[in-house]
Amino acid sequence: MISEKIIVVLFNEQLFYLILKYVVLGIGLLVFIILFFVKAGYGRYISKKWGPMVNEKLGWVLMEFISPVLVFVFFIISDRKQEITMIIILLIWELHYVQRAFVYPFLMRGKKKMPLSIILMGFIFNGFNGYLQGRYLYKLSDLDKYSPQWLLSPAFIIGTILFIVGYVINLRSDFILRHLREPGEDNGYKIPYGGLFKQISCPNYFGEILEWIGWTILTWSLTGLVFAAWTAANLIPRAYSHHKWYSETFPDYPKERKAIIPYIF
Repeated sequence: MISEKIIVVLFNEQLFYLILKYVVLGIGLLVFIILFFVKAGYGRYISKKWGPMVNEKLGWVLMEFISPVLVFVFFIISDRKQEITMIIILLIWELHYVQRAFVYPFLMRGKKKMPLSIILMGFIFNGFNGYLQGRYLYKLSDLDKYSPQWLLSPAFIIGTILFIVGYVINLRSDFILRHLREPGEDNGYKIPYGGLFKQISCPNYFGEILEWIGWTILTWSLTGLVFAAWTAANLIPRAYSHHKWYSETFPDYPKERKAIIPYIF
């Protein structure tokens, strides 16, 4: 029988966690560079070179469901699940991911496909990130860090406000994009107007980045920062590609719009 001490030696979770955190950050930097040259093969850039295709709605569920499930499991098995701060932080996380995994896909219009390879990559990242966020919050963080007093701290209040503002921007922008087409129109793209589309081409991406900056602040953690950085690394190049595509596709595309950061980029 292998003793518990030997298991601890063979698998030091804190060391594994630390290595995984920086590996994810490093991959994010690599993805940031690659996406300026290679467009992710779904949506308007869909291509058979990415491999077999599946229904887009199913693809989004498969890609995203691991995040709300995994963090919830870590919460349930934690000895911190009775703490009010831990419950509220869980609800904030689930607010985004339940909507993203189980609501957003079924609001999509049309019958588009998504490459299985993209789904697999998204699932792997969300699995790793769900582990990093959930395990940190409910096991590896300092016991006294998220006391009830944390809910009154400037970091929690500011971070939560930023998260909610980003969440609303994201939902509003997705709503505008979904309703560009008339009922029955499955294909074709149009110039979106309304909300932050007046300033930028991709306010849905801007909103999501803002959410995870808020998450970083409200959890006040390096783990949250890794996720926010990864999100920015993934979405900023894609926003740049979208902005360039809009400008090249529509001669009357508003010249004053930026890609993702109002008045800046």
